[in-house]
Amino acid sequence: MVATGFFWEEFWFYCINWPKHIFACCKAVRRGSVFVPAPQVKSPSLTVLCDDEGARNTLSSSDFDLRALQPDPRLDCLLRFSSPEELDRFNLESRHANRQPELFALYPPSDEDAVEIRPIPDCPKEHMGHRILVRCLSIKFEIEIEPIFATMALYDLKEKKKISENFHCDLNSDQMKSFLRGHTPHTDSSTTARAAIFSISYPSPDIYLVIKIEKVLQQGDISECAEPYMTMKESDTTKNKEKLEKLRSQAESSCQRLGQYRMPFAFATINIMSAISTVTLDRDTTDSDSVNGNGPKAREGRLDHSLHASVCKSISSFKPGIITITNFFKQEGERLSDEDLFKVLADLKRTSNIQRRVKTISGSVKLDVTPAPDTVAACLSPEIIPIKPVPEKIVRPIKEVLEFPSSDVYVPHCIYRNLLYVYPQRLNIGSRLASARNITVKIQFMNGEEASSALPVIFGKSNGPEFVSETYTPVTYHNKSPDFYEEVKIRLPARLTERHHLLFTFIHVSCQARQSQSASPETLIGYSWLPILSNERLQVGQCCLPIVQDRLPLNYSLHSPEVMVPVRWMESHKGLFSLELQAVSSVHTQDSYLERFFALCHALEGKAMFPIRVGEEKVPEHKLEHELKLSIISLSAAALEPLVLFLHLVLDKLFHLIMQPMVIAGQTANLAQIAFESVVSVVNSLHSSQELAKDQQGRNCLLATYLYFVFRLPDTPLEVFSTATSVGNMLLQSRIRSSSNPDIPVPHSTEDTEVKDIMVGKVFHTNFNSGGGEKKTKTKQTNVRGDVYLYVDLLQQFHEELALQMVVSTGVCRENVYKYAWFFFELLVKSMAQYVSQMDKRGIPRKSRFSDRFKDDITTIVNVVTAEIGTILVKQQKQAEKVNISLAFFLYDLMSLMDRGFVFNLVRNYCNQVSSPCHSAAVSMATLISMRLEFLRVLCSHEHYLNLSLYFSSPASAPASPSPSVTSQTSSSCSLQDQKLVAMFDLSQEFKQQHYLTGLILTELSAALDTESDGSRKAINATYSLLCAHDLDARCSKPEVRTKIAALYLPLVGIIIDSINYLDFTGGPSVSFRPAAGGPEEDFENIPPINHSVAMAIAGNPFNTLARNAMSGKSCSTLTAEASRSLLACFLWVMKNAEQGLVQRWLADTPPAQLGRLLELLTICVSCLEYRVSTQALQKSQQAKARLEEALLGGMGARGEMMKRVGGRCSSPRENLRWRKDLTQWRQTNDRQDKSKAELDQEAIIGGNLATEANLIVLDLLETIVQVMRGGLLVILRVLLHSLTCNQSSTYLSHCFSTIRALIVKFGDVLFEEEAEQCADLCQKVLQYCSSCVDSNRSQACATLYLVMRYSFSSASNFSRVKMQVTMSLASLVGKSSDVREEYLRRSFRTILSYAEEDSEIKLLSEFSVDELLKNLNSILLDTVKMKEFQEDPEMLMDLMYRIAKNYQTSPDLRLTWLQNMAEKHNGRKCFTESAMCLVHAAALVAEYLSMLEDHKYLPVGSVTFQNISANVLEESAVSDDILSPDEDGVCSGCYFTENGLVALLEQAAELFSNGGLYEAVNEVYKIIIPILEAHRDFRKLATTHDNLKRAFDNIVHKGHKRMFGTYFRVAFFGSKFGDLDEREFIYKEPGITHLPEISHRLENFYSQCLGDGVLEMIKDSTPVDKNKLNANKAYIQITYVEPYFDDYEMKDRMTNFEKSFNLRRFMYTTPFTKSGRPRGELNEQYKRKTILTTMHAFPYIKTRINVIQKEEFDLTPIEVAIEDMQKKTRELAIATHKETPDAKMLQMVLQGSVTATVNQGPLEVAQVFLNEIPADPKLYRHHNKLRLCFKEFLLRCGEAVEKNKHLIASDQKEYQQELKKNYNKLRENLRPMLERKIPELYKPLVKPRMENRYGSLVESPSASACRC
Repeated sequence: MVATGFFWEEFWFYCINWPKHIFACCKAVRRGSVFVPAPQVKSPSLTVLCDDEGARNTLSSSDFDLRALQPDPRLDCLLRFSSPEELDRFNLESRHANRQPELFALYPPSDEDAVEIRPIPDCPKEHMGHRILVRCLSIKFEIEIEPIFATMALYDLKEKKKISENFHCDLNSDQMKSFLRGHTPHTDSSTTARAAIFSISYPSPDIYLVIKIEKVLQQGDISECAEPYMTMKESDTTKNKEKLEKLRSQAESSCQRLGQYRMPFAFATINIMSAISTVTLDRDTTDSDSVNGNGPKAREGRLDHSLHASVCKSISSFKPGIITITNFFKQEGERLSDEDLFKVLADLKRTSNIQRRVKTISGSVKLDVTPAPDTVAACLSPEIIPIKPVPEKIVRPIKEVLEFPSSDVYVPHCIYRNLLYVYPQRLNIGSRLASARNITVKIQFMNGEEASSALPVIFGKSNGPEFVSETYTPVTYHNKSPDFYEEVKIRLPARLTERHHLLFTFIHVSCQARQSQSASPETLIGYSWLPILSNERLQVGQCCLPIVQDRLPLNYSLHSPEVMVPVRWMESHKGLFSLELQAVSSVHTQDSYLERFFALCHALEGKAMFPIRVGEEKVPEHKLEHELKLSIISLSAAALEPLVLFLHLVLDKLFHLIMQPMVIAGQTANLAQIAFESVVSVVNSLHSSQELAKDQQGRNCLLATYLYFVFRLPDTPLEVFSTATSVGNMLLQSRIRSSSNPDIPVPHSTEDTEVKDIMVGKVFHTNFNSGGGEKKTKTKQTNVRGDVYLYVDLLQQFHEELALQMVVSTGVCRENVYKYAWFFFELLVKSMAQYVSQMDKRGIPRKSRFSDRFKDDITTIVNVVTAEIGTILVKQQKQAEKVNISLAFFLYDLMSLMDRGFVFNLVRNYCNQVSSPCHSAAVSMATLISMRLEFLRVLCSHEHYLNLSLYFSSPASAPASPSPSVTSQTSSSCSLQDQKLVAMFDLSQEFKQQHYLTGLILTELSAALDTESDGSRKAINATYSLLCAHDLDARCSKPEVRTKIAALYLPLVGIIIDSINYLDFTGGPSVSFRPAAGGPEEDFENIPPINHSVAMAIAGNPFNTLARNAMSGKSCSTLTAEASRSLLACFLWVMKNAEQGLVQRWLADTPPAQLGRLLELLTICVSCLEYRVSTQALQKSQQAKARLEEALLGGMGARGEMMKRVGGRCSSPRENLRWRKDLTQWRQTNDRQDKSKAELDQEAIIGGNLATEANLIVLDLLETIVQVMRGGLLVILRVLLHSLTCNQSSTYLSHCFSTIRALIVKFGDVLFEEEAEQCADLCQKVLQYCSSCVDSNRSQACATLYLVMRYSFSSASNFSRVKMQVTMSLASLVGKSSDVREEYLRRSFRTILSYAEEDSEIKLLSEFSVDELLKNLNSILLDTVKMKEFQEDPEMLMDLMYRIAKNYQTSPDLRLTWLQNMAEKHNGRKCFTESAMCLVHAAALVAEYLSMLEDHKYLPVGSVTFQNISANVLEESAVSDDILSPDEDGVCSGCYFTENGLVALLEQAAELFSNGGLYEAVNEVYKIIIPILEAHRDFRKLATTHDNLKRAFDNIVHKGHKRMFGTYFRVAFFGSKFGDLDEREFIYKEPGITHLPEISHRLENFYSQCLGDGVLEMIKDSTPVDKNKLNANKAYIQITYVEPYFDDYEMKDRMTNFEKSFNLRRFMYTTPFTKSGRPRGELNEQYKRKTILTTMHAFPYIKTRINVIQKEEFDLTPIEVAIEDMQKKTRELAIATHKETPDAKMLQMVLQGSVTATVNQGPLEVAQVFLNEIPADPKLYRHHNKLRLCFKEFLLRCGEAVEKNKHLIASDQKEYQQELKKNYNKLRENLRPMLERKIPELYKPLVKPRMENRYGSLVESPSASACRC
């Protein structure tokens, strides 16, 4: 069983037929057959903004006629069941119908930790880069007079390298082709290709496609031949007709005579990456500059730097396009080399005006560029071999162009390729031969020295033979030292000899026709040659050859041209001809180390004569062993690329040497150890290279491919037994006898299907590097020849020899063996599997398949590797993890090949070693647990895991673990009767003995959950992956099989229950449970821990398991939400598939405390597995959403309705946490933001089905608990009600409401006799679904609510309670929820009324109670309509809720509910202070009730006690006992009308005050709480309370003056458009540091939407508004910033910032004006009006705006305005100067505004205006003197500030200080005359003259003191 066999591709198959559930969390409803959005909230109608504040008749019969509505369909079966048992049976059948059988198909595991996935490596194949198909559509010039030929190739400018071979094509017309008919004997179809596939391994923005144009050689240089193309046009037929005909005639003559010679003509370049990017944007590109990198983008900044990344990403998927080039560059005869070409390309990239330096020829090339598909019809390989699919008809082929990668490519050879490329570069004859001017080089590949020895192995060009025996280089006219750019491609023979060589003939071509027509145009210049082999190695690289002027000497090919042969050499044997050879060959290694190794191996195989030549030396036979060892050791020095290219052959040879003992020259040669060490070295080299890829398990991909596809047991030829000269026969036999036991019996038994399956998948693969047929298998006859037995026994030894070498290895070799153990483990397994298959041992018992010595070696290897893991774990944890996984897979494979008991012993040894104390001391327990988990996870993924883990027939018959394997028939038998039920759910010792592997992994899970590490996640994923594999395994689909498997994992239930404290259910409520009956409360904490001895021993394996959290008291970190979901899914799967009778008996025996934890676990399951609406889907545009809905609406029924949830948002607060990785609710692999529509559809379907199935499993278990737990109704109901708060499908809701109704029927009396919270919660949840837009949900909710009413009607008090609770629930629902649909609620009320009317048993219920209740509910709905209209206007919304709450002044329960609703709204807007005030009012209301009911000294005396918190609270004292009776049924019955409820309200208020920064109010609140807590002796809460108080006081100390309590604005409305708001003023409270434009913008936007565009105008100033001057058709809003206003006596009590911001009722704002009407004027004209506003209530209040009820105004004269301004400036100076921690910057800023020359005209001007002269009006004397005193105080403060600044400045501000001092002195001097001038009238004597001397001091004291000031 493999846990990873379920892939996403199969997932869609599962999804197709899944039901599409409907979820009520959606905001789109289906009407008819069309999806329409939910009704939009219409803009508020301002005529209803202000209702009368008087009380309204809430029970008015004229509110709304419910009976006029059509009720919803009713449930027929609501009252038909005769007994509860029949009802339970019906519900059970309904729940089990159409259930999803596979839970994990809905929640598949992620591959993040899937260590059991062993990647299958890629099959060996030829390397291919990014393939681009280029079709040459046309090549044209302005005139067509002769044939032209094109050659294409790719060049990398950055690497300065040609990266592809040439592709030749011509598009000549038939007329032009006829010119060359005499030189073209025949045309092969392979040469007619006009399309080529180019490969690019390393994309770069510097790759260019270069198209070179050639023409037939003719007289004249390139410029002369190009002139007609540059000056003439085909369109000018009349003008140039004769000239064109003459040119064609000349061209035809040249073609007939010189048709086989070419000359360079022109070239064009295309930046291939730029072209790809361009065609992606534009289908047809015609700008040649842009494709050369010179277009607009290039001119703006050349190629964009992002081009490289974008092109590399999209090169294989760009859009096809046509590229047109309109200009060619004329070829220069002196610049033909590749170096010259790269210079031109660099210039092209660098500048766009290269055309000025290089002449261009008008013409066009059209290329069709497309991404090449994987398979192309009529395609030819670079060797001209047809590639499948081969077309039936002959079509024009497409050629693959061989790539020369710019960097090394590390892919082993897997096809035969043997090509040689010859690149002539330069010939330097100079002036030595005057007649040699038009020079060409004829190139031939010779097999001898005769003329007939030229082999036809040179690839032909376009429209000619496929292969030719000779080729010519292009001719540069009249150039004695020409450069060449020709590429000659040669197919090398497979076997090269010393006679093979390249022959170069240098020829002068005469362009002028000679008198004799038959005379050849060729004149011989000389010869040169190059042997292909040099010292038995292929010649490659740069060469510079001398030229022979005479005929070539005899046997010249046997010598190198560097040898001075006695012939006439040109330039005295000096090198004149430069060329380069490049080979692409899978035959020739081109590496000296590899060449040497293969040559010696070849000699060892007896296929060479001694002495053999190896490089430049000859090796005799007696030195063969020594040289071979050296070559084996030297393999590690080989270059990486050739080593990788020939990797398969190198490993095959080394493995052959490990197996084959040699006798060389009579001496025994043991090469096994050296060969093995070389293998280790090669493996290390490949792993150490950063260039080579590795898979996710760290395996080198090349080695993995070799093992999986290529490796086979080393061939041992049969002639080894008869050829004593090669190998000593006796030595071989002795080695065989010492290696293994040939007498192993072979009994007949059934075939091992495991091995057969392994062999089908692994063994019979083709060896890609060597030939040979399949090995012969051993026959079962007894008369087989002895030598055949030798051959057979020899084959079985490879795995033994390999294991032996691993055991005996030492030093660095040993370290690397175990560092890369995966390779040797897989090599062992592969050789073992091939051995078992080839030797036909699949029918032999596993114990007898392998020798005992081999088993000992395996045991040693496992022990050593385990010890190595522990050693490297301390320093290299990643490496240790890789080795650990490798060992696990090794044992995993051995379970299929060897005795399972032997393998289990190895597992036990591993566990013992990993858990040993020496490891625990050096490594953390979490790390060890993680290592063991990964190890066990791999083992448990074995396909026979279940057969090895299921129950035995009885515990006594179970063998001691680790046990040998048993057949599935025996192991699958299950007997549960004799086992204790409770023990079955615990991880006991007995369980671990019977189920070895399962016991191991569950023990690790239990231990991992106690560690604060990543181990818990890995443990959960391992368990989850196992269960997922069982669930999705077709062999386990039968229910009885699933039941047995679930029984195997029953201990998992106990583990998860014990780990409930670790689960993370973000967003779920904190639910605490109490036992239903009996058992102390402490039992919940005393969970029985796992027995220590059990945890320390599993089948003899002492795991060092940690104790449970409950015993050790260690706090463990909470699991992530993802891990919690996975763990809970495992729990639900076990409970779903476990035998139900067994579960019932277990629940019956479970202690109450454990049962309570189980119910808590079920609640967490509901929260964690809740349906989540996709965030990405919600963020789609409306158009995309419409398409998604339309697509899914194609289905019928539930499929279409399911999409009602697509546009909706779940209301869970966990939604904001969705994209946090550690709290994500969906699989991490599904968190991509670029999901397709199909993926979104699939995710929605899967998520809906998962949530439904998980909740139905919980519901099944709850029903089972109900049957055994008679006293726990309320706890079970709490779980059910919690599930109703989550997003649920209609399917689940139907079953959930059925269960709730069954509980009401069976336990109705208990429900209504218990405390009211359960009844209130039930009513609220049911009412919420009564407003659902889904019809089925409403029907179920209505039926449930009616049943609650019906069963509560039996008791008048119960029905009163239900009536009040339903009313309060609706009020709370309306107040807190913004999407209540009142039309659906009214329809639900009508449905309930219909139930009552049709209920014949209780008719009175219909006539009185239900009708009255529904009228109350219907009246509440009227408020809902208004509240919806003002959702966007928070102030008006709160006003409305305030009036609703005030209307319920006589109904404390409802008023309390609405006050709480207001608190919720404020809290949602972060208005914490107002929210706290709502709760304070609610607490005052409760206090009023408690004061009427009880008289305790510690309780507050009604609302009066709350006056210190807020003076507004007194309005809660309006209810008196003559209006309200506390003893009335159903009144004040909520949980808050108790002492604990009062404390709870006040604690919430204190917390909100703290959040709002009003820490002083926290103290006042706790003054009321503390006496109550002291009376209750609740010292724990008292400690918490005092902690909170300390924190509040600390905040006051540290944040005292830094708090911003709020900003206030006066808002006045004018205009009839506002209705009752016209001419009304309010004070708005806004958050701190709110600017006037902010509130102005907000109100303007909102009311503009209400009134329409162009109706609203904002009044910008604060001047009084004359309504007569306003436009009657418009509305006006005036907003003014106001400040709190206090009288002088108030300031004495308001000392702190808090006191100046609390209990505010008076506000002031100022308005500047002049007598002329202008707001501003000169100083002597400037007046100021102060306006004092008084509000109805004090701020802060339960609203953020309060009506203004009084306005006072008084005006200030200009001199009074001046006095006020100067007093303000003086205060600022005093504050800045006397600050405790002086702030130099602040002080200097205030000084600059006072004494600096640039601004001191302000104070000076004020003095000059008001103090320069004594006022004429005596009334102004006092003001004049007061202003003079103000200035004197101002000057004093300025002086202090200047002196203070002197001590604060640094040395660099001395000049600034001097300037300040100077300005201050100047200001003082200017003010001195005015300040010293006295008003005589103020100094007149106030007493008689005779008394003057006596009382003069008293009389003069006021003026004297004034002067002194």
